[in-house]
Formats: sequence, structure tokens, C-alpha cells
Amino acid sequence: MDTILLGLQLVFNVETLLVILAASVFGVFVGAVPGLTATMAVALLVPITFYMDPVPAIAAIVTTSAMAIFSGDIPATYLNIPGTPSSAAYVGDSHLLARSGRARETLGVNLVCSVFGGIFGTIILVFVSPSLAEVALQFSSFEYFWLALLGLSCSIFIAIGSRVKAFLSLMIGLLLSTVGLDMMSGAPRFTFGIPDLMAGINFIPVMIGMFALNELMLFYGSRGDGKAMPSLSKDSVFTQVPGHLKAYWPNMFRGGSIGTLIGALPGAGADIAAWISYAVGKGRSKQKEAYGTGHIEGIVDASSANNSGISGAWVPALVFGIPGDSITAIVIGVLYMKGMNPGPTIFMDGSGLIYALFVVFFLANLVMLPIGYAAIRSAKVFILTPRKVLMPIILCFCIVGAFSINNSITDVWIMLIIGAVASILARCDFPMAPAILGLVLGTTLENNFMSSMLKSNGDLLAFFSRPISAGLGALVILLWLSPLLTMAYKKFKHANSNKAQELS
Repeated sequence: MDTILLGLQLVFNVETLLVILAASVFGVFVGAVPGLTATMAVALLVPITFYMDPVPAIAAIVTTSAMAIFSGDIPATYLNIPGTPSSAAYVGDSHLLARSGRARETLGVNLVCSVFGGIFGTIILVFVSPSLAEVALQFSSFEYFWLALLGLSCSIFIAIGSRVKAFLSLMIGLLLSTVGLDMMSGAPRFTFGIPDLMAGINFIPVMIGMFALNELMLFYGSRGDGKAMPSLSKDSVFTQVPGHLKAYWPNMFRGGSIGTLIGALPGAGADIAAWISYAVGKGRSKQKEAYGTGHIEGIVDASSANNSGISGAWVPALVFGIPGDSITAIVIGVLYMKGMNPGPTIFMDGSGLIYALFVVFFLANLVMLPIGYAAIRSAKVFILTPRKVLMPIILCFCIVGAFSINNSITDVWIMLIIGAVASILARCDFPMAPAILGLVLGTTLENNFMSSMLKSNGDLLAFFSRPISAGLGALVILLWLSPLLTMAYKKFKHANSNKAQELS
């Protein structure tokens, strides 16, 4: 009990509370700028944390990452440009709702679900983190291969329109993921003699090109300012939220659970959690056809998952020192620097730091409500500013965001080329999301497949030799066969109904 009280004292002081407030404003700004990610925001904070005490330093990182994930929904809603990768899963729904005059309502649902997901994930982190970490540690290359394949398969099944076009879009993403050095031979692939491509193509310039630059090209390729948002002066932020939460509260708990579990898997993170939660929600929904057409239910699924995924990623980071995502990879270095060595002993050092960290998580998500509300109210700048003025400003941010990843002009060229290709694909109704997911998961899929083949001496049955791997493999195969099974069931049902009519 004394350590808990000590943890509370470490948080509830003027310095830490001011840091949380400042970090939340900083996180909102970074997340709302297309091309600037939550990981980048955290990386920018690291030099500043050198001069902070341990608790304020960690509080700044936790608050910034949580706020950046939410605020990425703001440009996604108003401009169809996801501010962070985790917003890409439901960008279509958000923007279509905004086009119908429900932007603030949509962002209100995003905000409340993000807060719920963050708090839900934190509760799981506090009470069952050792158990979740043990499950995550049981994942080998076999399980990660199936998990990546599951994510790629979901990207096709949740896509709107032709699944053939979704598959081709996914192949483009997978092709881009092969650029760089071959894992087995070390030989360069598709680098065309450009040294900057040796490390592969970063998905941030590709995401900026496919969403932001594509939107810019579509705007300048159309006549007039026809894409301006309708006036939302009477649109309320929270008025409709209770009704949506009452209708979709199971989706919130399911999204929070999926996000925490996926986040606890090292290397997965909030981006994959949002995609998988969206896909699972669509599969279990009574309105599957409404997903992707401006439907609140999909937003509830994914926005609950991405913030709970942040909390889940801290499970392996705290208990075993294994980063759950890129943010916690940075955090582990900060923890060591501040004398908080990740591992089982962090729960038994008696300093109260671990309880202070838990309290910071709760505060960071609770402060998201007022700061997020203010951000939503201020976001009307996207409506009031003429598109002819707004689009060049966004283009500048896109170029800065693409360049700042690796300080390389090559990334800017990648963004421009991908944007040009994406504008052509968009005119032919090709979905962009499968290509992004193919690039993100392509390397994970290839590396874990090759590692597994080396372990098993080329025996494919080894992918089903472990219980978790066999379960994930069966789930993926069932997902692939689901269209055939559905078709067979409909034919069987139709045949039975015809027989019944003949007998009658």
C-alpha cells in the first residue's frame, strides 16, 4: 500500500501534471499533421526527457503517443488523409460521414472510443500483464507468419468493391516490401543502384503518397472547389455519442480486447490492431455491406483497438524488456536511462515507479477528453480555409514528413511516384488500404516464413506443429474458404427450399 501511495505522490505534483498537459497539446498537433506519426512525436521528445525526472519523462511519452493516435483521425475525417497509420483502417468511413455533415459527431465517437480503449488496455496492463506477456513470448516465427497472413487476408475481405482489385492492390504493397536487401543472400533487390533503397521502402512516404498526395491530385484534377465540406456550425460533438455507444457497446469491448492482445505481441502495434479489429467487426456485424460506406460501427471497432493497442504494447516492454512496437522500443531506452530497468524486478523494487506509470496511463487517457474536445472544436479550420489555400500547405507538410523519416530526398521521390500511381489506381476504383498493409506486413511475412523454413528444414507441416500456430493457420484457411463455404451453403439452402415448394 505504501508503494501505491508513493506512486500517486510521484504523479500528482505540479511538474508532472504540467508535463502531461503540454505533451497532450504537442501530441494533438503532431498527430493531426499528415505524415508525422506518433513514433516521430515520441522520438522528438527523447532529447527533452534527458532533463526530466523519470515519472515526468515517461508521462510525456505516454501522453504524446495516446493523443497523436487519436488526433490522426482529424485529417482523416475532414480531408480523407490519415494523420497516423492507425487511422487508415477506417479513413473511408470517417470521411464519408464528414461529407454528409457528421464530422464532429464522428470525431466525438472516435474520441470517446479512444479514451475507452486506452483505459481498457491500461486496466488489462495493470491486472493481467504477466499472463499476457507469457502468451506473447510463446509466439515464434511460425505464429508470426500466420498472424501476418491473417492481417493480409483481412485487408482483402474488408475492402469495398471488387476483391480482385483489392488483391491486386495488396500485390503492389507486397512488391514494394521486397525492395531492399534479401534476408537470406544479402543481395540487393529492386534497388536500381540507389543506396537509400538498400534498407527498403519506409511505409510512411508510401502512406503519404497514397492518401495525401492522391487526394491533392484528385483535387487539382477536378474543376472548382467541389470537394468543400458542408457547414457544420450546428453539428455537435457529443450529442449523438450516447446513442451510438448504446448500440455498439459490444464492439467497444471487443475492439479493446483485440487491441490489447495484438498490442501485447512484439512488433504488432496499434496499426495492425486497428485493421484486425475492423475486419473482425465487419465479419460479425449484421450490416457488413455498410462497412466502408460511412458507418459508425466500423469506427467504434477500430478506434477502440488502436489506443488499447498502445497500452498492450507496454506489457512485454515492462515485464520482459521486449518492445511491443516502435514507441515502446524508444521507451525501453528511456527507462534504462532513468534507472527503471524493464523486467520482473521492476514490479518489486519498492520505489513506486511502476504504480506511478500506471496512474500516468489513466491520466493520459482521461486528459484526452477535454484536450480532444478542444481539438475537434478547433478543427473547423479545415472547413473555413479554402481548399486552394489548404492544399498547398498540406503538400508542404507532406514533403517535410516524407523527408524527415530518414532525412533522404529519395523518400520524397517515392512519395511523389506513389502518389501519381495511386491517383491512377483511385480513378479505376482500386482500394489503397490493402497496398499499405501489404507493405507494412510484407517484410514480416517473408522474414518469418524464411526463418520457419530454416528451422523446419523445409517441412511445411511444421507450420501446424504448434498449438497456437495450428489454430492461427486453421483460422486463415477457414477465412480463405469462407466465400466457397458461403456459396455452397446458399446453394444447399436454395435446393432445400425448392424441394419444399415441390412437395407442397
